[in-house]
Amino acid sequence: MHEVASVDRALDFNGATAAVCDAVLRLRGEALHDALGQAAADLLASPRGRFLPGAGAGVGSPIGASPVLRQVVAGASEQFGIYEVAGRAHYAPDDARQLASLAHLTASLLQVHSLAVRSTHAYAAMEAQLAHQSQILDQIHESVLTMDQMGYITSWNRGAEELFGYSALEAIGRNILFLYADEDEGFHDTFAEQGGRMMEVRRRKKSGDVFWASLSLSPLRDLAERPIGLIAYLTDITERKQAEEQLHHLAYYDELTGMPNRTLFARLVDQALMVAQRNEAAGCVLFVDLNRFKRINDTLGRRIGDELLRQVAQRFRDTLRDEDVVARLSGDEFAVGLFDIRQHFEATTVAQKLQAALDAPFMIGGHDLRVGASIGISVYPQDGSDAETLLGLADIAMERAKQDESNPDRSVAFYSQDMNQGMQERMRIESGLRQALGNGELILYYQPKFEIGSDRIVGAEALVRWMHPTRGLVPPSEFIPLAETTGLIVQVGEWVLEQACAQAAIWQRAGLPPFRLAVNVSAREFTPALPVRVAETLARYQLDPSWLELEITESTLMHDFERVTAIMDRINQLGVALSLDDFGTGYSSLSYLKRFPIHTLKIDRSFTCGIPDDASDCAIAGTIISMAQQLGLRVIAEGVETLEQLAFLREAGCDEVQGYLYSKPVPALDFERCLRENWLLVA
Repeated sequence: MHEVASVDRALDFNGATAAVCDAVLRLRGEALHDALGQAAADLLASPRGRFLPGAGAGVGSPIGASPVLRQVVAGASEQFGIYEVAGRAHYAPDDARQLASLAHLTASLLQVHSLAVRSTHAYAAMEAQLAHQSQILDQIHESVLTMDQMGYITSWNRGAEELFGYSALEAIGRNILFLYADEDEGFHDTFAEQGGRMMEVRRRKKSGDVFWASLSLSPLRDLAERPIGLIAYLTDITERKQAEEQLHHLAYYDELTGMPNRTLFARLVDQALMVAQRNEAAGCVLFVDLNRFKRINDTLGRRIGDELLRQVAQRFRDTLRDEDVVARLSGDEFAVGLFDIRQHFEATTVAQKLQAALDAPFMIGGHDLRVGASIGISVYPQDGSDAETLLGLADIAMERAKQDESNPDRSVAFYSQDMNQGMQERMRIESGLRQALGNGELILYYQPKFEIGSDRIVGAEALVRWMHPTRGLVPPSEFIPLAETTGLIVQVGEWVLEQACAQAAIWQRAGLPPFRLAVNVSAREFTPALPVRVAETLARYQLDPSWLELEITESTLMHDFERVTAIMDRINQLGVALSLDDFGTGYSSLSYLKRFPIHTLKIDRSFTCGIPDDASDCAIAGTIISMAQQLGLRVIAEGVETLEQLAFLREAGCDEVQGYLYSKPVPALDFERCLRENWLLVA
């Protein structure tokens, strides 16, 4: 009987438990209280039972004259109420334990339910707050977006939709980089992640339009204050930027010509002078004053004068390089800053080009207008170390140039008197060289190349000489560098190739066995037109290509590899050999030696002269020879003047030599006579 009673009590408790759980889940208020009371009554088989809610619940109205069993329903920190059961004649201790267990279960369920209710309310409140904040963000004009640490957009307000033209659906999930215009920015920014950043950026709209925006970045953090992304605030500032650019242009540019004005010119020149100072380089400022402009402006009016100035400015721009600084100072005065020059005398070449640019007449309003220019030059650092000083001194030099009444449109003057003398001498040589090309004053000399071991001629180098009608033989050192800087080297080079081929054709018809006649080719000549010119010259003189060799310098090879290689290949296809002149003075890179179709390396005389006393020169010459042997190239050393030099080169394995030890350069007739009488020629 005892076991049966235990089972019955277990069943009663399970039923009461289920009833309590169901009531807590489904019911609220009085209905819940009634259901809990009924569950307690059913558990203890009592006619009456009730649940008195509240932390301060006391004894309610009597529920009968029979004994009453009570039990507080309380959790760890909260009392929910009291169970009361009555109607039986007697309640045993076991009944009290049963009611206590039910009260404990009820308290646990009510506590969990209370937490759930509070969480639900909190979540609802949070949702309401987020919705409220979202409404606020959508109402503000500024665009606001958030992104994670990889730059992927996580939120996008209505302001962003209006600014960029993308909806939130189109933008969220994409990387922020799709909005960039032309900036090469990395997304990660330590400064921004640590505290915010303000910047002005260019961004692209859905329409493709690019605009300026003010961008503010702030870190986005989680509850543990760890960075999880960025908040970006953007405002369109295109109109302000355009206004700033307009003000900047008005402040620093000449409205008529669009050139920098005096203020900007001074800034740009000062910046360039800082670079020149670090590089220990030279610089020049040219002050250009137009001749006859005032008369044209006064006679024909300002409209014609303004258009003339615009066209003059355009001609100056077309004449100068991109890196040169040119400005209109005021009226008919211009200024030019030159800083990428090797020596200050190169400024005279630029001045002459500017003057030549004004030679053609200006056709304006039916008028044939002609202006010239007088130019003054000051030099950094000799004359001054800042823009204003150099500009002022160049102005003084310009006034001095204007005093040249013989030809003011071609007058150029340096501020320094000794520089003027040097410039005048240089201009005299340049003018004379131009005349020499037309008057037949240039001649070719030939210096033989000898094979080491046999001491026989295997070739010769054609060297240009200037036979001046009054000065006699002008040294190449005086006119070749000048020809390089003025561009006359192209005309000189064309003349040398023509004359060398003509002479070689004479020797070919005379029955002399072929030998390589080397012609120097400058970097200015090394263009796609060179192979065509060589082919036409060979055909014109019916000269076998085996007579001709072109010598090029290392610097020629270092610009536009594909173009240079194509030119060299076309020359090789003609049967003309290529020699690398002055080897060791430039880049001396094995990588291009393997890739260019070169037949011979020529050791520069600057290394030969120190042999055999200078260990460095010996090491360099020996390395060049060894390297050439490994690449299958022949080696010739120029500037050989002593038997000791010859002995070293022979021992090192050099193939050929050229220098005063054997012969200085001689005219064609002397070369041919000595060739026939005294020298053996390799057949």
